[in-house]
Amino acid sequence: MGLQPLEFSDCYLDSPWFRERVRAHEAELEKTNKFIKELLKDGKNLIAATKNLSAAQRKFAHSLRDFKFEFIGDAETDDERYIDASLHEFSNFLKNLEEQREILALSVTETLIKPLERFRKEQLGAVKEEKKKFDKETEKNYSLLEKHLNLSAKKKELQLQEADNQVEQNRKHFYELSLEYVCKLQEIQERKKFECVEPVLSFFQGLFTFYHQGYELAKDFNHYKMALQINIQNTRNRFEGTRSEVEELMNKIRRNPQEHKRANHFTMEGYLYVQEKRPAPFGSSWVKHYCMYRKETKKFSMIPFEHRSGGKVGDEELFILTYCTKRNTDTIDRRFCFDLEASDRPGVPVTMQAFSEEDRKLWMEALDGKEAVSIIFKIFFYSVLKNRAQLDKIGFTIIKKCISAVETRGINDQGLYRVVGVSSKVQRLLSLLMDSKTCNEVDLENSVDWEVKTITSAMKQYLRSLPEPLMTYELHGEFIVPAKSGSPESRVNAVHFLVHKLPEKNKEMLEILMKHLANVSKHAKRNLMTVANLGVVFGPTLMRPQEETVAAIMDLKFQNIVVEILIENHEKIFKTLPDATFPEPISMSVSPPNAPPRQSRRQGQRIKRPLAVYNLCLELDDADSHSSPREDTPTGSMDSLSSQSPTPAFSSSPPGLLDGNHLIMDSGDLAGWTTHLPAQSRPSMVSWMNIPSANPAATNAALPTFFFPSPATGTDRAMESVAHRKARAVYPCEAEHSSELSFQIGAIFEDVQFSREPGWLEGTLNGKRGLIPQNYVQFL
Repeated sequence: MGLQPLEFSDCYLDSPWFRERVRAHEAELEKTNKFIKELLKDGKNLIAATKNLSAAQRKFAHSLRDFKFEFIGDAETDDERYIDASLHEFSNFLKNLEEQREILALSVTETLIKPLERFRKEQLGAVKEEKKKFDKETEKNYSLLEKHLNLSAKKKELQLQEADNQVEQNRKHFYELSLEYVCKLQEIQERKKFECVEPVLSFFQGLFTFYHQGYELAKDFNHYKMALQINIQNTRNRFEGTRSEVEELMNKIRRNPQEHKRANHFTMEGYLYVQEKRPAPFGSSWVKHYCMYRKETKKFSMIPFEHRSGGKVGDEELFILTYCTKRNTDTIDRRFCFDLEASDRPGVPVTMQAFSEEDRKLWMEALDGKEAVSIIFKIFFYSVLKNRAQLDKIGFTIIKKCISAVETRGINDQGLYRVVGVSSKVQRLLSLLMDSKTCNEVDLENSVDWEVKTITSAMKQYLRSLPEPLMTYELHGEFIVPAKSGSPESRVNAVHFLVHKLPEKNKEMLEILMKHLANVSKHAKRNLMTVANLGVVFGPTLMRPQEETVAAIMDLKFQNIVVEILIENHEKIFKTLPDATFPEPISMSVSPPNAPPRQSRRQGQRIKRPLAVYNLCLELDDADSHSSPREDTPTGSMDSLSSQSPTPAFSSSPPGLLDGNHLIMDSGDLAGWTTHLPAQSRPSMVSWMNIPSANPAATNAALPTFFFPSPATGTDRAMESVAHRKARAVYPCEAEHSSELSFQIGAIFEDVQFSREPGWLEGTLNGKRGLIPQNYVQFL
């Protein structure tokens, strides 16, 4: 049962039951007061906790925003770029969420704390004041009454009459105060319900709004989350392939280090101990040096190096080699020694010690010393002895038979081409297929002797066994370049152009394969082999670098992307001719700050690379804008993101400089990959532009002219005509050779021309002419 009502008529009786009811009302209001005080305390703690949580969330968001993954190699895939940018996206999501949380914290103060405090102070405080007055008047009234009743009856009538009047006035005042107090008590009992609950309702409304905003943010974030999951899965798949290749290379090098020696401009390099003679009686000491030798120039350089101290312990020493002779153990009390003589110190040999007899033989051979053994030649000779896989009639028969069997028997097999067959069975099938006598007798479509996984493994093994990969060593680098950058359309155009540069047999075989793989990907719902998965499987099979290194393995992911492009666009690439106005694939590096890569200039082994043509400018997007990725990404297969990078926004009035027939692109005019990427995360790009062919004459006039010497000459490609321009340095450079220029940021070069060295310019600075790294400057 609730509180009993206080009747106004009871104020005049002031009965014990009336007093009990008044005390019950007072106790209830005191309980309400305590409840509000506790609620205010908890509310303030909630606000403090919310602020602490918000601060922690913002700190977490800042940590996500400020971190950036570094990558191995010179470029990232689109998947890796999105993964890298995802931390920035997560940071933005938390930032938006915390903005809503701040609004919630403010609403708690305004809608809950302040109204409750106001009610407690103004309303409950007023009742307390009224209670004090009521208690005071009660005490006064009854004290006066007792005093009055104790008056002697013998008092004069006038005195008794005055006393009666005073008691009556006091009683009226007490009744009036009692009536007001009873009214106030009942009023506050009714008021407290909405005065307390309404602020709580407002608080919950703010809470619901916060959670609704979080739901809306999560809903907007959902499409990005789905795309990111695909990016992560694609990257994971490529990682598995890359890891196995790296481990395989590591094991090969472990078994035979010399066979996998990297090609570079040094004929021989490695550690040697150099004898340093001291005055008697100190004898001599042996100091470890890192030595490098170039046979073409006979330059021998050595740097003292101590691993314990972790660095060089002296300056580099360089001399011209005159001769090298072997030291026998009867002339020195150490093994594996040989002597060198420098041209500037005739008759003063330098004694060196190799790590082993084999190591000494390699040094002796490189230095043209006596008793040199041509181990490198032997390695080369054995590497030439390849197996007999060829792109001949038998080769086409093998691939066609395997494809026909796979499409007939196993097109829906889960993990098709991923599941590996038993090695012995695969080798036996290959030996039968590669023998012209038994090839036609092998029935792959109807025989139960050969499992589908054996057929697919044999097919992949055959393609890997070709003396040269199907997409050739010569074009390997050019195929990789568009996969590292450019818009989806430009990538397809570049690959389309390059495919038609392949030898006819290679192109024919590639067309057969891509048509088959496209058919396999159409059944991905059952065989789980999406375009991205097929790219992981066939990237290393169809494309291999000539030199097997970790750096080359890091490009596996880009090989996969090229294969994805071939599968997704095989009809266009193989059934149509490339655009006649599309320029030969062009490499233009636009390097991130602090570490612009420099083109190496190798003596005697220049890599054939076309020079850069700048034919279209892109407008740089603001890294901090927040346009939806959904609008930037063209629709297409969600299996592969090889051609789904955001399309750059083309400027209606390109910021490049038009000079005669040459449109020069400034390095700052390249578009970012996505509006969500921070500016510092934008990688080096290679732009593959498709020139509009509406007016062929105008298009041809707008392109620089080239002449391409015959490959047989071995010379670099050169430009027939280049406008002489000024350029400004955007990075500092320290010359590594006498033919190069050293300069600081802001240096102005005169009479700048393209050099015959790919990736280099020639220019004049302070009266000196020399070579300049092309990606270190921008034209003025």
